[in-house]
Formats: sequence, structure tokens, C-alpha cells
Amino acid sequence: MNVNIIGGGIGGLTTALALHEAGFRVKVFESVKEIRPLGVGINILPHCVRVLTNLGLQEKIAQSAIETSDLVYFNKFGQQFWTEPRGRFAGYKWPQFSVHRGVLQLILLDAVKERIGENCLHLNHHLSHFDQSENQVTAHFIDKESSEKLLESTSDILIGADGINSVVRKQLNPEEGSPVYSENVLYRGASKMKGFLNSTSMVMIGHLGQKMVSYPISNQPDEEGNYLINWVANLREGKSKLTARDWNREADKQRLVDIYKNWNFDWLNVPEMINLAEKVYEFPMSDRNPLEKWTEGRVTLLGDAAHPMYPIGSNGASQAILDADALCEALKSEHSAELALSVYEAERLPATSSVVLQNRAKGPDQIMDMMEEWFPQGFSEEQIPHEALKEVMDNYKKVAGFDINTLNLKK
Repeated sequence: MNVNIIGGGIGGLTTALALHEAGFRVKVFESVKEIRPLGVGINILPHCVRVLTNLGLQEKIAQSAIETSDLVYFNKFGQQFWTEPRGRFAGYKWPQFSVHRGVLQLILLDAVKERIGENCLHLNHHLSHFDQSENQVTAHFIDKESSEKLLESTSDILIGADGINSVVRKQLNPEEGSPVYSENVLYRGASKMKGFLNSTSMVMIGHLGQKMVSYPISNQPDEEGNYLINWVANLREGKSKLTARDWNREADKQRLVDIYKNWNFDWLNVPEMINLAEKVYEFPMSDRNPLEKWTEGRVTLLGDAAHPMYPIGSNGASQAILDADALCEALKSEHSAELALSVYEAERLPATSSVVLQNRAKGPDQIMDMMEEWFPQGFSEEQIPHEALKEVMDNYKKVAGFDINTLNLKK
């Protein structure tokens, strides 16, 4: 069976590797002329590390990534109100990794080139549209800059893994419109600095009106003992000039330093961390409403093309990798392409829709707003409502598919 994958991001490349290992013939088409290590840090959770481990990639990822030991929540005064171990430190069979998004993408890209061959990659091929008949799908590609027609490629299945502004999704849902802006703006940066807490911790500070997420993404310090620390500031900005996701729009770093100027804690100096970043980038926190269906005939969606979500709970890339695994398993087990895609959709569409909606409802970070509402001036240790916080955190793990008791039963 021939499979064309539109998009060479984390989801698309993982899908290519999984399908190739299962014996399918795959091609990957990507709009850009060169796949470069863009973005900053991401977390990949045990349920998706399981998939990457089964593809023989855990050791390679571990060479660059931090194995996250714990997740710790603090209020705007730097008071800790929740901590939990993560990954293998929590008893999972697989680790949680913090890693540079671009590093992970290049690890996947190198594996695709090595295992499948460079001929399966078609860069600078932007999908203009597709046609399908009863037995095949034909994808039409252009040069995105010049609009010059490049080629037509026919396959048994077409997978749209082309991101939040997916061409495949738009053709399947022409009336959908633009992404939904949350009125929150994310500011991303990476700073070389000394580690904080135990140097493998991920921290969440503040509340969803003014929040900071920070964690290391390199496991080797430089000569001065500095690690590369990824951070994301979340500010509720209301209506904004930003209308679509843009990872490459540079922001005013000094404005951000001023907003966070009082967040100097004995374990982390937040304004200094912001100031140490070479550049800061902004983009609106956006998603799309869950679809009623992803699949039409021999065409389906995957990753951000299927279910773009707020980057809450470390689940964006993780859910795309889970999609790849589920799609591969469906194609291996079903006798026809159409049936396999319907089985894949039946498993993954409701699961990811629940995560999209949970993330809109603040996901696990709901506990930050709970503590801000209940204790705006700070709290004493005995006031922390541990059971209420635990209920929120445990429920999110179940919704997102990494409840430890369920996950550890898998191979």
C-alpha cells in the first residue's frame, strides 16, 4: 500500500517511520525548502515516548534531552503548592523528556533518511489540492513561492499532517474559517543559565492571566555550568494584532522583563531569565474547534491538522505521535484502507477532542487559577487543598491518555 504524507513535522515523520516499519511504502511532502530545527522546547510524555521507544529512538533522544524528574507548581509569590514526580521517577515504564522541538524533529528526519531513504522526502512541495477516486488519491503540488506546478503523486491513502493551517483540512472543511484565538499571547525564549531546583524540574508559576513555564532542554552544561533553559510566558492580552500562530514574530523583551520584574524568587530569578534570552518570540494561543470527522474516503488528518490545541499539559506533539501509532495499527489490522481510516478516526477523534476541550478549560493548569482565586495574597502550608488539586491532576492524566495504571499495561 502506498501512503502520501503531507507535512514533515513531528507527526508526519513519526507516521512515516511507523508505516515504513510495518511494510507500507511512504512518501513525505513538505512545503519548506529545508527542514531546520525551529521552535524552542517541548515535553514528550510517557505515552508517546512508548511509541518512540518502540521505533528504536529512545536512546537517541536521551542523548540530547533532559529526562524530566518532577513537575512543580508555584504561585506568583514563588510559594510551592503542588509537586509530583514525572516519567520513570513516577513509576511509568517510559520517561518524560524535555527537548528542543527542532532537535526531536531532526532526530526523526535522520531516521527517515536512514531507514526509508532520502528519495521518500520531497521538500519545497506545497500541496495545492487533491482529487480522489474509488481506488486512489492524487495530490497536486506547487512551489509555494512561485505557484509553479511541480508534480502529481498518486497513492492509496493521503494523510494530512500539515499543521494548524492544513491545506488538507481546508479542502475537507472549506467553510471552517480561521483558528480560534484565546486572547492569550505566548512569549517564548531560551536562556543559558544555571539550573534551578534539581536541574531536571519543570516549573509552572503564577496563574493563567500571568504565567511562566520553565524547564531545561539540554542535558549537558557548557563550560561555565550553564544549561539551556526553555521558558514560555503566558499573558492574557485580550484582543490582539496577532490573528494566527506565528513562531517567528519577535517580541519586545524589555516589556516582558518589566511585567515580570517582581518575580525574583530565591530559586529562580524570572526577569533575569527573560533578559538572558537572545530573542523573544510571540504568538497568539490558538486552536480550532473539534471536527465531527477527519476522514473522507482515502484521506484523513493527523496531529495539528486534526486537533490543534492550546499548549497546556505538554500534549501537542505527544498527541500527534499517538495518532501515528493508532493509524499504523489500524492499517495493519484492517483489510481495506477506508475501513482502517474509519477505525483510526473512531479511536483518536473523540480522544483528542476531549484533550482540546480540556485544554480550553485550562487542563491541569486549572489548579493555578484555583490557588490564585482562593489565596490571592498567598497561603500557609496547612491551607493547601491537596485533595482538590490531586483530583484535577489525576483527571487530566486520564483524559490525555497517560494514566499510569492503564499505560503501564501496554508494551
